[in-house]
Amino acid sequence: MSESTDALPTDSIPPPEAAPAVPVGLVDPDLPVVQRHTVRVLMSAQVVAGIGMGSMLASGALLIEHFTGSEAMAGFATTSTTLGAALLSVPLAALSRARGRRFGLSVGWLIAAGGALVVLLAAWLGWVPLMLLGTLLVGSGTASNLQSRYAATDLAEDATRARSLSLVVWSTTVGSVIGPNLSGPGEPVARALGLPEAAGTFVFSVAAFGLGWAIIWFLLRPDPLLLAQARDAAGNAAGSTARKAAAREAARSTAPAAALDTHQAGPTAPAPGFTARMRSAMRHVMASPAALFGLAALVLGHAVMVSVMTMTPIHLAHHGAALSVVGFTISLHIAGMYALSPLVGWLTDRAGRAQVILLGQAVYLCAALLAGTAGDRQWAIAGGLFLLGLGWSCATVAGSTLLTESTAPEHRSEVQGMSDTLMNLVGAAGGALSGGLVAVAGWGGLNAAAAVLVVPVGILAAAHLARGRRA
Repeated sequence: MSESTDALPTDSIPPPEAAPAVPVGLVDPDLPVVQRHTVRVLMSAQVVAGIGMGSMLASGALLIEHFTGSEAMAGFATTSTTLGAALLSVPLAALSRARGRRFGLSVGWLIAAGGALVVLLAAWLGWVPLMLLGTLLVGSGTASNLQSRYAATDLAEDATRARSLSLVVWSTTVGSVIGPNLSGPGEPVARALGLPEAAGTFVFSVAAFGLGWAIIWFLLRPDPLLLAQARDAAGNAAGSTARKAAAREAARSTAPAAALDTHQAGPTAPAPGFTARMRSAMRHVMASPAALFGLAALVLGHAVMVSVMTMTPIHLAHHGAALSVVGFTISLHIAGMYALSPLVGWLTDRAGRAQVILLGQAVYLCAALLAGTAGDRQWAIAGGLFLLGLGWSCATVAGSTLLTESTAPEHRSEVQGMSDTLMNLVGAAGGALSGGLVAVAGWGGLNAAAAVLVVPVGILAAAHLARGRRA
């Protein structure tokens, strides 16, 4: 496939480590059946646990504002959750690599449920620092949400990899729509527990995260990543056996038979530690232009989306928009991000990874132009935000697919976790810097600055396509 001809620089790949122990009979199941079951389970967990994430999007900020009386402090709820996702993405990915997706994803949802409980305790005590710790732990749910899309690719074929990933991304739409509407039902729940009204949705979050854990833990069997590792290990062993047999056959014509028995295998090298694996994964990405292109599309595309989206409600409010208009605009943005992702996945498989990433960059430019020149035209801002979400969908689905298939199996989990960490870090930075950019350069200036981030991705795309033509 031309998309990954430069993906695996063989001189930079260390010998594969031993695959985790896999139960007898797991290596040769009907893989298409297992893949379909895996995608269904992941989608179910995303729908349920996504409700927990969606229900607390606004409630966290309202809760902190209730105790501090500061709008500036209220923003720390989202920042804390984003930083939590950044901090926990790599450890959860490493856990998945060592113990399987079922273990890594379920631990992530359990931590998120614990974080929501900490928020409820902090609301009862009225202690804001503890509340921020809780929202930090809730970020584990964001990390699990993002890593679920990679779990859908563990057993996917090249021709359907993007489609499988996009279906899991699409399932997030349900929770994103239902969750924010639980604020009303959460108020009587909070009053019954003696908590501020804004805390009620966190009760729903605890239940949703817990159910997400149960779906993954009990239903994600066989584990797709362990099965993929066992399959790769079996393939490597078969290839190694064939190479050794060929070498022995060649040696018989030039060496005495006795010499063939003198070789003894040396001691097995110990598995590298977590830090060494992360350094090796980063070197692997830097040595693979295709993987670097996929990573840049993911990270910079996320920065474009978050920086503009963060300031949209404030810009609308300053131009007299009603809360219903603000909510509708954000709903359109979420629809652009998730609702069309199956179509984006299909197009990624049919047209190519780089082509869809480039399409996403073009959509970003259209979004920045439409929203950045909108002034007080609410329809133009809403249209720009929809395009912003659609550009993110193209960059995320195609970029994640390219990054996954451009990474050697022994590095894949660490690279995936690293990509999610970088996405969340730039998201936090973009959200923090966007207010200052608006203050200095205005709403149009913010959109123009976001559009500049399209340029390096476009350069990498051109280089990637040129390599494909030469190949």
